[in-house]
Amino acid sequence: MLSTQANAARFFVDRHIAEGRGSKIAYTEAETGRTLSYSDMAGGASCVAGALTRAGIRPEERAAMLVLDQIEFPQIFWGALKAGIIPVPLNTLLATPVYDAILRDSRAAILFVSAPLWEAVAPAVRDNPYLRQVVVIGDAPDDTTDFATFIADAPAQDTIPVSSDEVAFWLYSSGSTGQPKGVAHVHSALRATADTYGAEVLGIREDDVVLSAAKFFFAYGLGNAMTFPLSVGASVILYTGRPTPPAMIDTINTHRPTIFCGVPTLFAGMVAQMNSTGAPDAPLRICISAGEALPEEVGKRWEKHTGVSILDGVGSTEMLHIFLSNVPGDIVYGTSGRAVPGYALRLVGEDGEEVAPGEIGELLVNGASAANCYWNQRDKSRGTFEGIWTRTGDKYEKRADGRLVYCGRTDDMFKVSGIWLSPFEVEGALVSHPAVLEAAVVAKRDADGLEKPQAFVVLQAGENAETIHDILKDHVKEKIGKWKYPRWIDVVDELPKTATGKIQRFRLREGR
Repeated sequence: MLSTQANAARFFVDRHIAEGRGSKIAYTEAETGRTLSYSDMAGGASCVAGALTRAGIRPEERAAMLVLDQIEFPQIFWGALKAGIIPVPLNTLLATPVYDAILRDSRAAILFVSAPLWEAVAPAVRDNPYLRQVVVIGDAPDDTTDFATFIADAPAQDTIPVSSDEVAFWLYSSGSTGQPKGVAHVHSALRATADTYGAEVLGIREDDVVLSAAKFFFAYGLGNAMTFPLSVGASVILYTGRPTPPAMIDTINTHRPTIFCGVPTLFAGMVAQMNSTGAPDAPLRICISAGEALPEEVGKRWEKHTGVSILDGVGSTEMLHIFLSNVPGDIVYGTSGRAVPGYALRLVGEDGEEVAPGEIGELLVNGASAANCYWNQRDKSRGTFEGIWTRTGDKYEKRADGRLVYCGRTDDMFKVSGIWLSPFEVEGALVSHPAVLEAAVVAKRDADGLEKPQAFVVLQAGENAETIHDILKDHVKEKIGKWKYPRWIDVVDELPKTATGKIQRFRLREGR
């Protein structure tokens, strides 16, 4: 049944006016100071919806969004939903050939792009057979339309009725294991994440101020900076640039958020900086981490510096946000916690049967935020979405107390001396040494053709790369067992990662 109430824009945008929050600031750009009130967001979204309709963009067509974390983003995203058009936020750090592939794959009819990103996407736009219009936020090149002109005098459009099961938006997977895939999400999925993780774990409140280092285009960032704060009428600090440790510490000091959302790599870097500069001065009440499992030592060091806990959680583009997490008052660093209320989890072996406590299995999840499918990839859809269960591709061990411990991606696990080894366990042991900032472990064959652990480590500033190898090998032997130590250790300046902070171990395996 079609209903305006089923349109996610009704709950996350329109209702705030009726509830008296129109004058409240929803978004503030940290670098520029520009703000967007709840009233301006609702009005802007209605104008975008009207402008899209006026431009001949039809319901269910795709509107690609190569847009930075700026106040135009929520207006475009919600405006598209109000008009029944499918916004497709794109990673802002990709190469031109990838944009070309995504624009062709999605068959987007219109592209919104922030002016600083135009150069990267322009060659892909030139010969695209599907794009009918390109709208640039900022100085618009020839043959494009600037955003202000696009929405000028556009009739404000009411939110159209939709089905709660109707596709609302797509996200392209981050590509930690290869090319990104279009993941289609329905209107009801946004509310599902707000009612579960947002309300039951994060406990977000109307008086909260949120800063998310993860960007809008990342499912994790979309929840942090859009879904959760707008579900309660909270405020958000937007950071447009690259979220480096110094930048995030400065932004926390200046804008004083109550909730900070990061990723393990960033938390590790911020902890390293705080060793010399001290913790930021802000009323933080809670922090969250996702994207990859948080190393135990990073969580402990962060809490020692700041006095604030990190809720380490697990989510995915396919499930839209976190479904497995530590919770306030019940945090055990080094574990991923338990199922978020509203989700069911299973650990299964290669035979599809649930594994016993203490054994390792692939994690499957069941929840209302699951995606519909991968666009135009039927075989991959059938391999991931199995009835009510979604395969995550992650291996976990279930402890006797019910907590899950991350062991690595399914294709990252390997056997040493006939026993399954978790790369993440070795990485955690390496990071627990004070000389190590980051670590990644992959399998490498020795002279006999047997797989053994190979480690790539980034050292803390000032550490001696020449003398560290045997020290770290002995440290791992003592920490987790003699057979698990890395036989080879390569000291590197940085680890290959996706734009969302996930380590690309497949590149390390391939020697890139």
